[in-house]
Amino acid sequence: MTMDLLLEIGTEEIPAKFMPGTLAQLKEKAGAALAEQRIGCKDIATYGTPRRLVLVVKDIAAQQADLYKEVKGPARKAAFDDQGKPTKAALGFARSQGVDPGQLVVKDYEGGEYVFAVITGAGRQSRDILPALLTELITGLTFPKSMRWAGYDFRFVRPIHWLVALLGQEVLPVSITGVEAGRVTFGHRFLSRGPLTVNAAAEYFALLEKNYVIVEPEKRAAIIRRQITALAETQGGTAVLDEDLLEEVIFLVEYPTALFGRFEETYLELPAPVLITPMREHQRYFPVYGADGKLLNGFITVRNGTAEHIDTVRAGNEKVLRARLADAKFFWDEDRKAPLCAHVEELKTVVFQEGLGTMRDKGERIKELSAALGKELAIPDREMAVVLRAALLAKADLMTAMVKEFTELQGVMGREYARLNGEDPLVAEAIFEHYLPRFAGDGLPQTTAGKLVGVADKMDTIAGTVSRGLMPTGSQDPYALRRQALGIVNILIDSGYSLSLTKLLKYALDLLKVKEAKQEKLLAGLQEFFQMRLRNILSDQGVRYDVIDAVMAEGADDVYAAYLRALAVARFMENPAADQALTAYTRVLNLAKKAVGDTAINPALFAETAESDLYAAYRQASQTAAQAKQRGDYQAVLASLTALQAPIDAFFAAVMVMAEDEKIKANRLALLKGIADLLSGVADAGRIVA
Repeated sequence: MTMDLLLEIGTEEIPAKFMPGTLAQLKEKAGAALAEQRIGCKDIATYGTPRRLVLVVKDIAAQQADLYKEVKGPARKAAFDDQGKPTKAALGFARSQGVDPGQLVVKDYEGGEYVFAVITGAGRQSRDILPALLTELITGLTFPKSMRWAGYDFRFVRPIHWLVALLGQEVLPVSITGVEAGRVTFGHRFLSRGPLTVNAAAEYFALLEKNYVIVEPEKRAAIIRRQITALAETQGGTAVLDEDLLEEVIFLVEYPTALFGRFEETYLELPAPVLITPMREHQRYFPVYGADGKLLNGFITVRNGTAEHIDTVRAGNEKVLRARLADAKFFWDEDRKAPLCAHVEELKTVVFQEGLGTMRDKGERIKELSAALGKELAIPDREMAVVLRAALLAKADLMTAMVKEFTELQGVMGREYARLNGEDPLVAEAIFEHYLPRFAGDGLPQTTAGKLVGVADKMDTIAGTVSRGLMPTGSQDPYALRRQALGIVNILIDSGYSLSLTKLLKYALDLLKVKEAKQEKLLAGLQEFFQMRLRNILSDQGVRYDVIDAVMAEGADDVYAAYLRALAVARFMENPAADQALTAYTRVLNLAKKAVGDTAINPALFAETAESDLYAAYRQASQTAAQAKQRGDYQAVLASLTALQAPIDAFFAAVMVMAEDEKIKANRLALLKGIADLLSGVADAGRIVA
């Protein structure tokens, strides 16, 4: 016999951005808890609205599965004495597992005899287990921010007002902060009247939808998409459904109804980002574009309710946006009274970070770091003039009225004002690009100036923050250093820039006037910090952990080169012949460790044909590998291993490496060491699992 389980946690309005993660966490924890308790089910799903978190488990088993578990203990000879009596080791093990020593059994395990504790038990009724399980599930949820209320020590995302806990038609006794679970829920805050009775889990969704609550986020999303698309078409345009904004709106409403509003056409004279930012970031509106791709003087928003009194709601939204756009126009007009470069000196009035000077100081460091990067990468002087001008103006728009009011427009307004002032278009674009990437999935800089100034800016922030003892730990990263380091690594890889990360970090620390004695410790931590970002990128691209370890063992100071090496090794391992070649090479590595010093290979000491053949193959492979390393063709370096596999196997079949004659032994080990060094600087093949 199976039944459905329903848990609803009714709360005050939960921040929309918390909802996706919370629902995923609720599902994961519920699945783990049921599995631990051996309670079977068909499906686990979570749903949510601003006022509720919902868990539904389909076809939950009425009873636990019976318990049968074997726990391995000490070896038999340690568990029983010569008379067959249990030793202290056996007695302690039995006690730890809650079984009688007489119940211990001896079994063969991996070639030896060990004692096992066999633990059994009849399954209990699910209804007896679920109340405690659900209580622990609720109290075990974590949130980016949580709160306490009344006199309770318990913390939750928002105060809990009601609980529904039903197994089929039966109410489960669950209680949190004085709120007793029952079968009473509530519909829409304004459109529904009074409490609602849920007789069984199966009727829950239909009951709430009848009372203006669509519990399923996917269903709300489909309704919103359909309504927005249709509304935009009636105005002869299209709406851009920004997925992040859509996800937020889904969790702001329980019963969505989209509406179209307008603003004065005169505001279309403002740059598009100035219009879009207040609409999207501040008001959660969707901009509408005409057939020509230009913004229309309209927007679409989603109300939490029905179409009743929609004109009043529309007028209210238009009034709010009108005030926002009036402010934006005022800032736009004021900012254009002075050129962007006039704001550079004003940066002296803004502190970057405590102990790291002002934003003007940071601007100078960005300029110096950009120049150092240009020198390392041999950027032509003409391009460097653009880089240095962009570095000078990169932060100037922070002092404009527009950016002070709409901080999301940093870089965007710098680009707009630079264009208006007649700056080189590449300078204007770099002012915007140096902030990229701003979030996961964002684009990367495409201009040389955007790349160099972006790397310099991020590197200065990372080095400066870490020099203050603020290296990210655990989930704490208030300055978003991980994101900025990931941005640097992605830019270097995307641009194909080969340079020494350590050299750049040291230059950044020198500009920050960090003492030499402190730099050594900081550099070690920063190198590891950047290597972890590279590991994450490679892992996300499906590169095996052992391949990543092998490449990192040979150094990752040149991020781009390390990236190429990892991809080359990963591709090599896809070759059917790779396993045999790697097995042969591993035998070489194991013996090469016994080579003493840098003994030169002497062909005159070869006693077997297999030695001469391997030496000839090695010389050819060595020449090929050296040339390939020089041009960065790591695939060709690895291909040399395949060519060596047959002569290596023949060598080991015919030759005793550890010969009695010390000169012959040393010569053979020297040959193997030479072969082992073929992958030096590429990967430590000994770490790769064949």
